[in-house]
Amino acid sequence: MYCPFCSNEDSRVIDSRDSDDSIRRRRECLTCGLRFTTYERIQTRALLVVKRDGRREEFNRDKLWLSLKNACAKRPLPIGSIEKAIDEIESQLVSIGRAEIPSRAIGELVMERLRNLDRVAYIRFASVYRDFRDIESFKEEVDALLEPKKEETSSQLSFLKDEELTPVGRRKRGRKPKNPTGQI
Repeated sequence: MYCPFCSNEDSRVIDSRDSDDSIRRRRECLTCGLRFTTYERIQTRALLVVKRDGRREEFNRDKLWLSLKNACAKRPLPIGSIEKAIDEIESQLVSIGRAEIPSRAIGELVMERLRNLDRVAYIRFASVYRDFRDIESFKEEVDALLEPKKEETSSQLSFLKDEELTPVGRRKRGRKPKNPTGQI
């Protein structure tokens, strides 16, 4: 393991801790004495990303993290939400079972996660990913984001019955309504 400060290869592990899908190791460089943290993950089958121009490159989790971090900059997101989104995206890519994934599919997965996570981050990412040519296409994306999805609202159960939602006449404060039949 190379020291990020002096590039020396010799370091010793001070502390190791398991996390959900990795091992966190706290290391100390034997040359400069500075400490740094490394994470070890199980490496799944290598995924190749097929770029728009046909080039292929290995899937890079750090590149995905950087683009999400830029989109979510200065947004009030819960701690760990970016890592969680990346974990979900990566596991979904692996579960597809293909060795090659189009970059467009990865971008759509990122946009799906950001749409649910933070709408401002979604628009920031979309502005780069979709490469809007003019303000009108950008406005269309914002408008589509603002209009509620039909499947979101129809899947919700109604809290009140439709009859209970119809407005009734105003009732005066402090008085009980008169009983028109006179029965108690």
